[in-house]
Amino acid sequence: MNRDFSIILLMIFSMITWGCQDNVAPTKEEAVSTQKGFPFWLPKEKPKRILSAAMERNYDNYMAPRPEDNELYSQFKYTELKGFDYHGGDGTISRRDPSKVIYENGKYYVWYTYRHTSTSPKGAEKSNDTIPSTDWDLAEIWYATSTDGFTWEEQGVAVPRPPKPRVGWRSVTTTDILKWKGKYYLYYQGFMEASGKRGDDCPVAVSYADSPDGPWTPHNEVVIANGAEGEWDQYSIHDPYPIVRDGKIWIYYKSDADGDPRLVRMQGLAIADDPLGPFEKYPLNPVITSGHETTLFPFEQGVAALVIKDGNEHFTIQYAPDGVNFQIAAITSLMPTAAGPYVPDAFTNTQNGRGITWGVSHITNATTWAQNHAVLLRFDCDLSLDVNDPAMKQHNNYYKPEFYYRHGLNREQRERILAANQDMKQKTK
Repeated sequence: MNRDFSIILLMIFSMITWGCQDNVAPTKEEAVSTQKGFPFWLPKEKPKRILSAAMERNYDNYMAPRPEDNELYSQFKYTELKGFDYHGGDGTISRRDPSKVIYENGKYYVWYTYRHTSTSPKGAEKSNDTIPSTDWDLAEIWYATSTDGFTWEEQGVAVPRPPKPRVGWRSVTTTDILKWKGKYYLYYQGFMEASGKRGDDCPVAVSYADSPDGPWTPHNEVVIANGAEGEWDQYSIHDPYPIVRDGKIWIYYKSDADGDPRLVRMQGLAIADDPLGPFEKYPLNPVITSGHETTLFPFEQGVAALVIKDGNEHFTIQYAPDGVNFQIAAITSLMPTAAGPYVPDAFTNTQNGRGITWGVSHITNATTWAQNHAVLLRFDCDLSLDVNDPAMKQHNNYYKPEFYYRHGLNREQRERILAANQDMKQKTK
């Protein structure tokens, strides 16, 4: 190599080296101290600047930085349903835990837990062949139809309690519907003893039919069994909730674990190629750590979940692009209990789920605990890619004082506070 050319290269390298030393990248603290204040107008896209953890979440964890623009955020509106008799609210008739709503034969169908007993629930110790222990004891699966979703016509029993000792002889409850290759399948919990005797323990059973109006043929076998001893779902498989995804039947379900001192409720998943099984439980179960009931629907390429009550992530709407690894997509309030939404694409194997706008849910303890029973009601929302309802996207609802007073202190709490006040007086004398 020419000596002069070598010297030139060395000089260039030295200049570059010294230049880099003179322009050392600023530290994060230095960059933060020099950046301007955050914009007054909230950017719709994540800005290229150093953000706090809260602002990072606002852009990374949700589908939009504002609830109004978040397709998986909604408030919920409720309407009393017509067509159902509750025997004056005396606790002898109860309807609860509705299925998904489907549209067939020019009308909507919904299935639900129906109890009609001589008395209201009296607890496990006082229960017998005619006295229920709980609101879902001694129950059957009934169904109703509607042309508008507001007024319903009860059609009667779909799945009765089978004779002893078949699965569900004590009670069949908490059903949901699957349509698969021209046939219909009702999955439900099958109790073999009064709820509360040992716990709320039961596996999943199924009946099938050629029409949503039946007749329904029981499979007479457990299709999703309890977990092995020591596993999180060893005692109960509740709320079976089927959708079709990737050409298979995906059934999400709830189980009660821990019990120290109260149960921990989480959601799992089981998958099968055939509606009658065998179902294989997903190895990452539980896939949702919160929620009392199980309500999901296809959304875009993944699955969305209403996570109500119970757990660290209660009152959230969650989303998993793969149907398994759920993340919080929205936080809301007054969510429907035991929601059975109208999901037109639940069984179409869609890769572009459109979401939901309404369904049927329940309210428990509709009168008093002495007359304990549940009633069905309609909920409406905007969790749909095809609807834009700004009124459903509000997040600053106002409530009258009476609403807050109904959430008042119980007797023990008042006594504790009065005792603390008295103790304070003694200390200041």
